[in-house]
Amino acid sequence: MTSHDSGHAADPAVASPALAGITLPAGFEGLTEHPRLLDVVVEALDAVEAELSEAVSHADELADTTSRHLLEAGGKRIRPLLTILASLLGDPEVASGQVGEVGEQTRRAAVVMELTHLATLYHDDVMDEAPVRRGAPTAHRMWGNSVAILAGDLVFARASQLMATLGPEAVRIQADTFERLVLGQLRETVGPADGVDELEHYLDVLAGKTGSLIAAAGHLGAFFGGSDPQAVAVLADYGEKVGLAFQLADDVIDLTSASETSGKVPGTDLKERVPTLPVLLLRRAALQDGPDGEAARSAVELIDGPLDTDEQLAAAVQAVASHPVIDEAWTITRGWAEDARAALAPLPDSPVKVALEAFADYVVSRRA
Repeated sequence: MTSHDSGHAADPAVASPALAGITLPAGFEGLTEHPRLLDVVVEALDAVEAELSEAVSHADELADTTSRHLLEAGGKRIRPLLTILASLLGDPEVASGQVGEVGEQTRRAAVVMELTHLATLYHDDVMDEAPVRRGAPTAHRMWGNSVAILAGDLVFARASQLMATLGPEAVRIQADTFERLVLGQLRETVGPADGVDELEHYLDVLAGKTGSLIAAAGHLGAFFGGSDPQAVAVLADYGEKVGLAFQLADDVIDLTSASETSGKVPGTDLKERVPTLPVLLLRRAALQDGPDGEAARSAVELIDGPLDTDEQLAAAVQAVASHPVIDEAWTITRGWAEDARAALAPLPDSPVKVALEAFADYVVSRRA
């Protein structure tokens, strides 16, 4: 079988029926017509999971425990999955579904993408004072802010060490991406400048904080998979758009999904005073006349008021979740997913393209 990494033989992937708890997105059942392709994705994700565990290991007990905390809490592994899928576009046998295994460089890039994501979560949770992440207490709740920040730094250090083995172009992409991540967080922290539309500012924040890393996943996957420059650019564009769709869906899920499904307390973003898409739309609706405007104003009073008790938070969540702006938020979110699908148009038809289209559908159809 061929490797998707130019000039490097792939290490054998370790298959696992349980796939380390990872669930492939809905829509991937369509790949049963190409069982080898589905097997390749599953095997690669399983291998990446093992490599992630190895990447965060430390001889120091505290460093090891804190670095593993979020990794072992689970996650959707969206970034590794996209890296792997993007790499398969470069396989000459992809049209028939008889693809080779995912190469070592691609898997390593997938590991780096997930480690970078995990590192940012440690820092985000400190800044947002979040109590729970992926159904588990956040690191700063368990060890304090300083240790949590340092744990995030350690995880990013390991990501950087791995990326350094992939060559200067990969390092450049990682550096540019991390700059965008930080700038996105900075823009969120300081808020929109005078005269700047709040929704436009928010989408710019998401492009930096979420879109940039998922774009990098698509970019690196296609690059190490041997795709031509046009396909690499397509996957970067697709990743950016599907990343925004993913985060906007999270905004709505935060208000509409039960905690046992999402792993977060409903209304976490409200409690942390994070301006998300439904809240921004609600504030716009509050300026209107009529019943919807009146309901929006009542909801805004609740979300701007005290949210210290479970009852106060539940009332605010219900007020927003029951308002028509939720439907508007889903419409906007699905629009980004449709834009992501449209970005794939220049690619030739193939099972991988079908999988990428299914991926875009998945990020806006999930409920957690």
